[in-house]
Amino acid sequence: MDFIKDSKDALNAIEDKVEKSWEVAKDKLGNIVSYLPFANMAKHSPNTIDIEIDLPGVKKEDISLTVEDNVLTLSATRKMKHEAKEEDYYLCESSFGLISRSFVIPNNIDKDKINAQYEDGILYITFEKEESKKARNISIK
Repeated sequence: MDFIKDSKDALNAIEDKVEKSWEVAKDKLGNIVSYLPFANMAKHSPNTIDIEIDLPGVKKEDISLTVEDNVLTLSATRKMKHEAKEEDYYLCESSFGLISRSFVIPNNIDKDKINAQYEDGILYITFEKEESKKARNISIK
């Protein structure tokens, strides 16, 4: 029995299993991420923070926004169906599912003044800063 050869073989087997596990994990996480809506920090002014969230194929009535503590949660149901009927074939592809994303709201945001507008597959959210926490100029005397 060759201890060094057996150790190398065991190490190689472990390394192969780790690499295969990593490939499976990347594939599974890629599927999960494909259902997350993309969010872009659109503007940041002294008084507001604006975020744009891409929700293609989602109807306005299928979107829900909730605020609890300092977390804004977006939930939406995506229902997409594509059909093609031709003389010699029929194709039907569909994608249905719940998508959700949560954002931590900074402490300086007035939770009563969060506005949302949905247009052309994009959800625009404006966070207004609390009056007392807005940037202001201070005069020097």
